[in-house]
Amino acid sequence: MLSGLILRSKRFARRLTIAIAVVASAAVLYLTALQWTGNFHTLVAGEVYRSAQPSSSSIAAYSKAYGIRTILNLRGEHSDARWYRDEAAAAERNGIRLINFPMSPSSAISLKETEALMAILRDAPKPLLIHCKAGADRTGLVSTIYLQQIAGVDEETAEWQLSPIYGHVALPYLSSTFAMDETWEALEKSFGLDS
Repeated sequence: MLSGLILRSKRFARRLTIAIAVVASAAVLYLTALQWTGNFHTLVAGEVYRSAQPSSSSIAAYSKAYGIRTILNLRGEHSDARWYRDEAAAAERNGIRLINFPMSPSSAISLKETEALMAILRDAPKPLLIHCKAGADRTGLVSTIYLQQIAGVDEETAEWQLSPIYGHVALPYLSSTFAMDETWEALEKSFGLDS
């Protein structure tokens, strides 16, 4: 009887390990696919979109398909970096305004910075493309702010922008990108939302 219980326990442990490995592999494949496809998504059709760092060809394609008039780069200006020079040149070629708003995925932003950001989100010529490097953390926070504060979407729906669906995986005290979740929690109180 004891040997049967041990055998069933080992079988259960083996199956559990396989199930965890399958789920972990699926998650890695999903996150990889998000990056491979540019993590491009619609926030408000015809108005605001989100993505990972766009290539020159992606900028041209987004401009043609969605009429992008402004790009909000959350990585900030890096004139010494090729990705930035390519982005700036592609924006200019396509008649797109490039706005740089430097944020770090590992640092909270203040209410004053948020107010400046919301002014950009409100006033920038639309359609607007918001991006950071992976389109997951900084872009997720800014997308949440846009939907909730500018577009008037309910809090719970807006918060999905800061989730694994878009590649945002943040664990308290284990992930530097958790600062984006902490920022949103602080902003909810400032905005008078029920968190």
